[in-house]
Amino acid sequence: MQINPGAAEFPHRQIAAQLKAQVRRGDWGPGERLPSIPAIAEMFGVAKQTVQRAVDQLRVEGILITKPGSGTYVRGTRRRLNRLSRGRYGGFRGYHTDLAARYRQHLIGVGRAPAPPEVADAFGVPDGTELLVRRHLVRTEDSPVEVGASWFLPADTAGTTLERAEAFGRPLYQEAEEATGRRYATATDTISARQPSREEAETLQIRPDTPVLHLLHVAYDGARKPIEVAQATWPGPMTTLTEEYRIPGPAPEPDPDPGLMLG
Repeated sequence: MQINPGAAEFPHRQIAAQLKAQVRRGDWGPGERLPSIPAIAEMFGVAKQTVQRAVDQLRVEGILITKPGSGTYVRGTRRRLNRLSRGRYGGFRGYHTDLAARYRQHLIGVGRAPAPPEVADAFGVPDGTELLVRRHLVRTEDSPVEVGASWFLPADTAGTTLERAEAFGRPLYQEAEEATGRRYATATDTISARQPSREEAETLQIRPDTPVLHLLHVAYDGARKPIEVAQATWPGPMTTLTEEYRIPGPAPEPDPDPGLMLG
C-alpha cells in the first residue's frame, strides 16, 4: 500500500481508491472489519487524519460503515428496490402477505400529526393539517435502510383499524381499502435526492452529509382522490432502484390503400 506524493489526486482520495479496490477484490468481505485507522495510517505512511478522510469518503459512498467503539466494516449488499412502490401491490392482490417479515419492517408509531408540506399538497389541505400517520422503520441484519410514513385523512380512518398501533398480517393498502371502503386504483411515485434531516440521519445511522433518496407515493381511488400519501427515505449510496419493463415493438405496417392497388 502506497500513495504517490507527486500525483494530482489528494492523498486521502488515493487511499480511498485503494481501499475500495481491495473491497471489490474481496480482500475484505461484507461485514468484515478493516484494520484500525492507526494501522492503515502506518501502512500508507500518512497521518491518521488522512486515513479518516478516506474512510469518511467511503462511508458516504456506502462502501464502509463505522460502528462506534467497534471499528470500520465493509457494508453488506445494497438494498435493491425493484419497481419502486409497485412492489407493494404486486401482480395480484394478497400475493405477499409475508411482506413485513421478509423486509423486517417495524411499526414505530401511530397517531395524528401535522402534515408536512408535500403531504398536505398531495391531499389538497393546508400545511400543518392534522392527519393520521403510521410510521415505520425497515432494517436489514446490520443496519436500518428505510424510514417511512403513511398518511391518511382522519375522516377516512376515524374508528378503524388504521388507528391501532399494531402491524397487520397483510399489505397496508389492503387494510386501508377495507377500513376506508375505498379502492386503490392508480398511484404516482416521485423520487428526489437531498440531504437528510437531522432526525433521518440519526435514525438511518448515516453522516449528515450523506445524500438520501426520498420517495413520495400518492395512491388514488377511481375518482382520482388521494387515499394514502406515503413517504420513504433511503440512504442514497446504499440503495439501488431497479425497474424491469418491456420495450414496445415496432408499430404495425399500415394496410395498403385498396384504391392504389387497382389496375
